[in-house]
Amino acid sequence: MGIFAHPDDAELMCAGTLSLFSKAGWEVHIVTMAPGDKGTAELTRAEISRIRKKEAANSAMLIGATYHCLEFEDLYITYDRESLNRTTAVIRSAKPSVVFTASPSDYMPDHEITATIVQAACFASGVKNLEVDMTPYEPVPYLYYSDPMEGKDIFGKPVLPSVYVDITSEIGIKEQMLACHASQRDWLMMHHKMDEYILAMKRFSAQRGSETGTAFAEGFRQHLGHGFPQNNVLRDIFNNLVHE
Repeated sequence: MGIFAHPDDAELMCAGTLSLFSKAGWEVHIVTMAPGDKGTAELTRAEISRIRKKEAANSAMLIGATYHCLEFEDLYITYDRESLNRTTAVIRSAKPSVVFTASPSDYMPDHEITATIVQAACFASGVKNLEVDMTPYEPVPYLYYSDPMEGKDIFGKPVLPSVYVDITSEIGIKEQMLACHASQRDWLMMHHKMDEYILAMKRFSAQRGSETGTAFAEGFRQHLGHGFPQNNVLRDIFNNLVHE
């Protein structure tokens, strides 16, 4: 399960790895906290939300994944009772073994707060007295943080992965999934006069690949706090595609 702030976040940061899971026979879910309701300069919130959720569902379908939106608002993702309960509920409903989320240090608070909510929700997956209708389950899932945008924190300092996944075989489907988000791609093309949306993703994937001697890669950091699994399950699952 990938849980991110907005539609297209998962496609930018971990779609290649999710595709590898799908090809290996795993059930895959992509969750967004918000529908991308402020990702436009022309449409209303309701109009762009409908469009972006459809784009996200179409993208997920390319790898046989299921898309969920928790229906919070862009720029108003906060850590509170409702956000923790909804996120815990979607985790309990799917019972993922592995969860990917945004970087705890990133260019905007929506991403950083999503990371905090997901950390708490994973830990709460088996907490019986949490006020969530879905049945608790254990063990706590493996949790991996994706790269921040451009691989840097808010001070411009590089954020280096501890785990890399070789996605060379999946770069084509990653590009197709990202291209499903036409509302964002077209908006950037109008402003940049080039397909920067796709090009930027491929450049960064190539950068991560060059750090491990592969063509394209995605980088992650594993959450290793108390109560979370300590072994690198990505290595166990994908073997020689994983570099540490």
